[in-house]
Amino acid sequence: MYMTVPETANFLSMPQEQVNRYILEGRIKAVHDGEQYMVNTSQFDTHFQQLEQAKQELEEWKAAPIPDDVDIKDED
Repeated sequence: MYMTVPETANFLSMPQEQVNRYILEGRIKAVHDGEQYMVNTSQFDTHFQQLEQAKQELEEWKAAPIPDDVDIKDED
């Protein structure tokens, strides 16, 4: 599925100027149809999968109990 630059900016939650800059830098792949750039959204699938995996790993890390410190000495 192809989207225009404004639609892509909305999809990625970033400003249109940034999307245009990324297209010109080659960080986002796009085709020019003579009037405007069209962006294929399938190139972002891996990005969103990696974001979800990172969020899941962070939640697992937050939920893990803090281990007892073996260096604590009883001073009493």
